[in-house]
Amino acid sequence: MNYQSLLDSIATEVAPMIGQGKVADYIPALARVPIAQFGIALRTIDGHTAAAGDADTPFSIQSVSKVLGLTLGLQAMGPTLWERIGREPSGNAFNSLVQLESERGKPRNPFINAGALCVADRLLSAHAEPARVFAELGRQLHGASFVFDEEVARSERETGYRNAALVNFIKSFKQIDNDVEDVLALYCHQCSIVATCTQLAHAFGYLANGGEQPGTGARIVDREQARRINSVMLTCGTYDAAGEFAFKVGIPCKSGVGGAIVAVIPGEMVLCAWSPGLDETGNSVVARRALELFVTRTGLSVF
Repeated sequence: MNYQSLLDSIATEVAPMIGQGKVADYIPALARVPIAQFGIALRTIDGHTAAAGDADTPFSIQSVSKVLGLTLGLQAMGPTLWERIGREPSGNAFNSLVQLESERGKPRNPFINAGALCVADRLLSAHAEPARVFAELGRQLHGASFVFDEEVARSERETGYRNAALVNFIKSFKQIDNDVEDVLALYCHQCSIVATCTQLAHAFGYLANGGEQPGTGARIVDREQARRINSVMLTCGTYDAAGEFAFKVGIPCKSGVGGAIVAVIPGEMVLCAWSPGLDETGNSVVARRALELFVTRTGLSVF
């Protein structure tokens, strides 16, 4: 299949939609991002690439970084990571506090904010410099260290009142071991990682290849862990729209409020689509449609 021609045609089809939705203006540094942008890129596990639109424009990956955090957590702790974090869809907004009271501070999954904060806490316990570990993971995944946007990190920390409430509430149930400010600082830094569609399509190749990074042979996670990460992406990776994504797209996806959606087709490839305009669930309007078109035209789905 001519993937470049396919991505070009998808970019043309979604062009009238670009600008729909709303940027994540509750984070001041993201409120200034121009909404009229769209990029898409893919990389197959045998190294073929294609890209269209603004695929090489850098953006804040935001909650896409939660997959990286989960990867590092599984590297450090293995299955014991799940003792404090569930694997079920939440059915609520990504920053909701609703279920934590009845479930005694155990987040439903690692891809909502509460779960990612717990993962950050585990990484603080496992590593002396966890932010550096995040950065160096980029070198393994796409050949260069991940870079943090300090303005975005600072903006998120200064206005992240709900995240502060979440981590304090979880700590009240003794599910957080480290200092609250340290947990929040690491979480905000991981969300501020800057990348492009092309880089992310490359970086997440290990999830399409049984945990081994294509091209380098580096073992990032074992085969079972890769399968587990993909399954949680499918069921929990797009906030409370995960069911709709499974229905319309049908492949593991992880979105972020920066407008990116990374999608994994196991045994085949990774795609990344990006456009800053979000729908009411916090998922990119145009990126979601682009992935739906790709799966429809290729028939590549886990179903």
